[in-house]
Amino acid sequence: MSKIIPNETPSVNIIGNGTDIKGDIKSNGDLRIDGFIKGTIKASGKVVVGSTGRVEGEINCQNADISGEVKAHIKVSELLSLKANAVVSGDILTNKLAIEPGAVFTGACKMGNPDTFNEKPEPVAQPEAL
Repeated sequence: MSKIIPNETPSVNIIGNGTDIKGDIKSNGDLRIDGFIKGTIKASGKVVVGSTGRVEGEINCQNADISGEVKAHIKVSELLSLKANAVVSGDILTNKLAIEPGAVFTGACKMGNPDTFNEKPEPVAQPEAL
């Protein structure tokens, strides 16, 4: 007899509005955040920060859509999308970046091959005042 192995589908995890979590989260699937997380988030799938979502710490994932408030170092191996309501403060490392009009981003950004993401991006030199 052969052994039947069920298809493993990645899970979808939801942190609802009104939920506060302090600590690290690791997920083999997708993660949607409508509450507050302070800590490190590592997901092998997509991380979505909804319009009521807030994150402080680090985000490391394959893809991300951000509509809420994020104060974090963000590392996305494929596509990071900052939606119109997004407010992001922190450094970004990503392969591709899409920023909708209205989104606010403060920090440094490094784009390119994820294999080159060994360290945080270097701060951008500020022009000297005249």
